[in-house]
Amino acid sequence: LGTGGGLCPPFSLNRETRMLEVRNLTKIYDDGTVAIKNVSFVVEDGEFVIIIGLSGSGKSTLLRCINRLIEPTEGEIIWNGVHVETASPEELRVIRRQIGMIFQHFNLVKRSSVMINVLSGRLGYVNPWRSVANRFSQADRRMAIQALERVSIADQAHKRADELSGGQQQRVGIARALMQQPQMILADEPVASLDPVLAHSILGHLERLNKEDGITLLCSLHYLDLVQHYASRVIGLRTGEIVYRGTREQIRRMTDEEFKEIYGAEAERVSVGMGEVL
Repeated sequence: LGTGGGLCPPFSLNRETRMLEVRNLTKIYDDGTVAIKNVSFVVEDGEFVIIIGLSGSGKSTLLRCINRLIEPTEGEIIWNGVHVETASPEELRVIRRQIGMIFQHFNLVKRSSVMINVLSGRLGYVNPWRSVANRFSQADRRMAIQALERVSIADQAHKRADELSGGQQQRVGIARALMQQPQMILADEPVASLDPVLAHSILGHLERLNKEDGITLLCSLHYLDLVQHYASRVIGLRTGEIVYRGTREQIRRMTDEEFKEIYGAEAERVSVGMGEVL
């Protein structure tokens, strides 16, 4: 497995053009909270799109609606021509194979080994009785080692997940997502729990998957310098609505007025050794 040439054959993608389209998406929770309202955007094949906004702006809800971890209230989510919001259980199973997910708090089974956590990314492909017994094929185990090598922690494969640092645990999360052979990865605040150096490391891994393997990324972040460095395009959310759209170049030139439109009139741009944040 090379470090600069993409993943070897088990990870190779069908390079048909794929696209995510979100149309007028709304999510209203049972208590009446409007988490996202009338949100529409398109993510083209191969983009690295970053969603920015305050905590509570709807970023996580939006990402989780896309693969129906949360059921949307209204609107359409179209992935590769298939309506996700009305997909049958079997259709949704196939969609979720194609769209990986990386979580802020890693979502690992802490008492299980790194290898078992990574292999869980194959659950959409194997018979349930085999997965319950941890009876994954040798091909799946080889693929898991390749995924761990890709994020530089193959030597941690047999440790318990809770023995790893936060940055290592997030790399396990990336390797697990790779096991789905995804065309797109949704990353929900993947570096919010990490220090600046580790944050750049994790986003560097995601950027390599985007550039070398053509995996589309839709990621939520807070830190503007990270957004400026990694995003091909930016969407700004405030109280569940889109208030900003721009390219990497445009966000580098973001005015104070645009900043306050996203983060509020009381927000100030400050430096914390990582770049501008609230």
